[in-house]
Amino acid sequence: MHPLPYWRLSGYYFFYFAFIGAFSPYFGLYLQSLAFSAWDIGLLMSQMQLMRLVGPNLWGWLTDRFGWRLAIVRLAGGIGLAGFTAFFWLDRLAGMLLAMAVLAFFWSAALPLVETLTFDHLREERGRYSRIRLWGSIGFIVAVMATGALIDATSPLSVLWMCWSILLGILLNAMVLTEATPLAHDRAEMPIGNILRQGKVKALMAACFAMSAAHGAFYVFYSIHLDAHGYSKTEIGLLWSLGVVAEIVVFMLMASLARRFSLRDILLASFVAAVVRFVLMGWGVESAMLMIFVQLLHGLTFGAYHASAIAAVNQWFPGKTQGRGQALYSSLSFGAGGLLGALISGRTWDWLGSGWTFTLSAAFALVGVLLIWHWVPSEAPGPVSGRQKVGDPVQ
Repeated sequence: MHPLPYWRLSGYYFFYFAFIGAFSPYFGLYLQSLAFSAWDIGLLMSQMQLMRLVGPNLWGWLTDRFGWRLAIVRLAGGIGLAGFTAFFWLDRLAGMLLAMAVLAFFWSAALPLVETLTFDHLREERGRYSRIRLWGSIGFIVAVMATGALIDATSPLSVLWMCWSILLGILLNAMVLTEATPLAHDRAEMPIGNILRQGKVKALMAACFAMSAAHGAFYVFYSIHLDAHGYSKTEIGLLWSLGVVAEIVVFMLMASLARRFSLRDILLASFVAAVVRFVLMGWGVESAMLMIFVQLLHGLTFGAYHASAIAAVNQWFPGKTQGRGQALYSSLSFGAGGLLGALISGRTWDWLGSGWTFTLSAAFALVGVLLIWHWVPSEAPGPVSGRQKVGDPVQ
């Protein structure tokens, strides 16, 4: 029987998403403390999305061509840590843009490769994936709460120390991961062009682009939005954590939901919830109860949406095309869509204000509703078919 390195894989997910929990909610606040403008903050934070346009595809191609999976994961950990270290002495836009680009380019390499490594280790026990992936959500919650409390007690500079320590944990954990023999697949030579020409595939990719664009302002400015309306860093951390808890609950319910509803139904519910969520986020920030509701909707707008989308990709891209399908999904959604959303929100935040910026996010989600409604068939496979994966928290 193939031995499963449960704790090594779980540890990697823990640290990987702990970095997101420390970085995404609070690094914008650190940049604000350095007196960067909203446009500068949006430009800097958008490097994470920009590099996802090219990074996953390049690293995936290198892995397919040369089989350097673990070597690339370890290289990504080392250079990502080195890139982030530069933030300790940089405070000008040009230098920080370069450091952010280096960090993002190598950091984006790791997760898709670790995902394939995990499933190769799991082999026929793919149902155990959620037990490993759950540690990523736990890592996010621990980091977002600890970092918020640390900033309240000290200063925004503590974000750098927290993120640096977590990146060191990623590198150390990468060094102890073990390789697994890739699984053989049927229909491994299906031309990817035949898949990409299908209407449902094009509609799904376009909708995923729209959903990530809708989340652009959220990932860059939500903490700044809350901070400007009197929420403490600890309260901000609690709200971010609540979103991930909602995501975990949805992940646990996905198998049951998939038996009752089609993939199309779940995707439609997720996009409609996103429209509601971003309108409330923009105009209801004065109400703590509304912000709690807004974060509970994250279970739909990210948890159910991502679990469904990534499962459809797994099903519709068979055999060796799965790696390229996942890279394409990551590049178009979290890469191109997230980049557009971050840049637009950076421009509109000071110009139109927070309310209309988040309303624009809702408009992107509405485009996704229309795409799913018209072009994704109701008979499409549910989110637990094929090689199921549940998604990442707060990209």
